[in-house]
Amino acid sequence: MSNIAVQKKEGGETAAVARREWDPFKMMRDMLRWDPFREMAPVPSLDVAAYSPAFEVKETKESFVFKADVPGIKEQDIEVNLAGNRLTISGKRDSEKEDKSDTYYTYERSYGSFTRSFTLPEQADAQHVKAELKNGELTVVVPKTPAAVAKRIPVAAGDKPKA
Repeated sequence: MSNIAVQKKEGGETAAVARREWDPFKMMRDMLRWDPFREMAPVPSLDVAAYSPAFEVKETKESFVFKADVPGIKEQDIEVNLAGNRLTISGKRDSEKEDKSDTYYTYERSYGSFTRSFTLPEQADAQHVKAELKNGELTVVVPKTPAAVAKRIPVAAGDKPKA
C-alpha cells in the first residue's frame, strides 16, 4: 500500500511524493521467504550431507583431551591413529534399513564416514595415548611428557647475609 502526499516546496510549488506504509511483517516475509508448509512436504530423496561429529579439544595441566559426540557408532567402527604428531580419528555411522514404502517428512539424521585430524604439539606423549567410547562419547586423552608438565619448586629460606 502506498499513500500519495502533497508537499509544498519553497516558492509555492507542489510535488506529489509517494510514501509507503511500513509493514514489518511484510518486510520479514519478503526477507525470509519462509513457507511453513514446505517443511511438511515429503523428502524427495534421502541424499544426506556427510556425517561429521562435533569435537571438543582442550588442554589440561597433564594432557590434551579430545571428545567427540558419536551416538550410534560401535567401538569397532571407530579408529584412532597417531603418526608422528598427527592424531587422526575416523569412523563410520551406518544408516538404518530403508523401507521404500515409508514416507519421510523430514530426514535430519546424518550417516556416512568421517575423518578428523589434529596436529599435536611437541610436548605430547605419543606412547601413552588412551581412547574410550562410553555412552556415545569418544574420549581420547593424550598425556603431556613429564618435562612439559609444570612443577612447583619450593623456595627455601636461607641464612641471613652477613654484613
